[in-house]
Amino acid sequence: MQALRWHGVKDLRLENIEQPAALAGKVKIKVEWCGICGSDLHEYVAGPIFIPQDAQHPLTGEKAPIVMGHEFSGQVVEIGEGVTKIQVGDRVVVEPVFACGECDACKQGKYNLCDKMGFLGLAGGGGGFSEYVAADEHMVHKIPESVSFEQGALVEPSAVALYAVRQSQLKVGDKAVVFGAGPIGLLVIEALKASGASEIYAVELSEERKAKAEELGAIVLDPKTYDVVQELHKRTNGGVDVAYEVTGVPPVLTQAIESTKISGQIMIVSIFEKEAPIKPNNIVMKERNLTGIIGYRDVFPAVISLMEKGYFPADKLVTKRIKLEEVIEQGFEGLLKEKNQVKILVSPQS
Repeated sequence: MQALRWHGVKDLRLENIEQPAALAGKVKIKVEWCGICGSDLHEYVAGPIFIPQDAQHPLTGEKAPIVMGHEFSGQVVEIGEGVTKIQVGDRVVVEPVFACGECDACKQGKYNLCDKMGFLGLAGGGGGFSEYVAADEHMVHKIPESVSFEQGALVEPSAVALYAVRQSQLKVGDKAVVFGAGPIGLLVIEALKASGASEIYAVELSEERKAKAEELGAIVLDPKTYDVVQELHKRTNGGVDVAYEVTGVPPVLTQAIESTKISGQIMIVSIFEKEAPIKPNNIVMKERNLTGIIGYRDVFPAVISLMEKGYFPADKLVTKRIKLEEVIEQGFEGLLKEKNQVKILVSPQS
């Protein structure tokens, strides 16, 4: 089968590899759609970040070259021995988290904080930028007929957004700002709507992404037009309750901190490629709370339920659909060149 594999920085290759087998406890899935994640793009231009390059990953036993893609949906075509909850023909998505089950975090149920944590499509185990994937049964979630395969490819990034809001101190009626209206930022806006935020601001430069944020109901502030910190304090009478940093750009983190009210919270959702200096007194003198999340845990069923109710809509978030053979030039390079793109979905099916 055809698959996209990461060999090194700016070195992605479409290659023919063997199809995965539905071994005991595994489910073989025919991939319908797979999204290009910001993490995938980071690996392409600045990796390895999560991809094991010099040594094998402790849970998958794999290292580069690695099949990429962890935001995908598909249909089950085969089940392995011992699989009972999933059947051939089921429409599914995969929660692509590998965890050891033995460390302190895993024993506390916080499997996304596992000492050896990895992601399918980044740490090995196959990936969604291929025709087929074989995943452990416990990683597979059914989606109803009312949730399309395109929508299903958004479950994983939507889980990041919903988990970020759940882990924050946001309460119904609170005011929030999202710095960065890329794919995850837009999904955070949706999660804030579902969580009852009364005012949702979005700070963004891209015209396309500003339009998408407005379409989803956010109040958009362009940093070319406003001193966003001053404007947010003015509009919210003292600062927002929670600021979500979703850019990974160091100066933006400072803005996020300073945009919150006394005892407000800053939730870091993005992955930073380099250090981000901050002024501790900006936190100390206002008793602000600075925290962050990695991935998600225990939220896939909630995301799927919200999608059934119309949240996280693919028709408003997906801006481009391409074939697997176009994934490098039209996908990864396209995201670098076309700053107006939001979410690109890739299909390995003809």
